Amino acid sequence: MADTNRNTLMRPDTLFGICEAIGQDFGINPLWVRLAIVPGIFFAPGWTIGGYLVAGLVVLASRMLFPINTAAPAVVAAVPAEPIMAVPANAQDDDRVPLALAA
Repeated sequence: MADTNRNTLMRPDTLFGICEAIGQDFGINPLWVRLAIVPGIFFAPGWTIGGYLVAGLVVLASRMLFPINTAAPAVVAAVPAEPIMAVPANAQDDDRVPLALAA
């Protein structure tokens, strides 16, 4: 899949990156969006190109109003786990035995 960190408008392999952005927004492969546009080019090219440009404006507006948060994930410190203690069936208070932890 394409590099999502780069601006789709500036990439040389897309036409404004509209299908790529729609695919990212809806979580689908942009190829399916492109394949849905192809029949429209043959049957109603004016409407298809107009719809493509309107979709581009909608994508642009949504990206400007709701920017994608690219913040780095928070680092969580590892806390050592305390050993799990097994208690035999006939044990007294001090007869607990630590269990081995799997690595």
